[in-house]
Amino acid sequence: MEPIQYLWKDRKRHLGLPLSFTRYSLSEDRLFCEKGFLNLKCDEVLLYRVRDLQLNLSIGQRILGVGTICVISSDQSIPHLDLVNVKHPREVKELIHKNVEAAKDKRRMRTTEIMGGPGDDEVTHDFDDETECGGC
Repeated sequence: MEPIQYLWKDRKRHLGLPLSFTRYSLSEDRLFCEKGFLNLKCDEVLLYRVRDLQLNLSIGQRILGVGTICVISSDQSIPHLDLVNVKHPREVKELIHKNVEAAKDKRRMRTTEIMGGPGDDEVTHDFDDETECGGC
């Protein structure tokens, strides 16, 4: 078995310094979060299951050059994963986004969008990224 090739690694930072036992890493198809010193808890999210990414930057985080990336996925065990106080958060978010899209393309995932306005019955449409929704 080959070792995992990581595209990015970082630790949760305190006052801008990596003084934490929470480690984050990104491979081609998974996002990992490992917490603990003696007792380890290792979580992973498959990138093709990521539904949304959000970047949160408080004033203190901006001063220290860190930020929090919120990963929302369709994973049952980890529907919400926060990468807290990572260095260069904008670049990391873009790296995760590019790899999420690549993982979805590799698996030929279809895009499901919920369309409708307030008061309308929600209608779900499935369509490929390459084809257009005819009556939408």
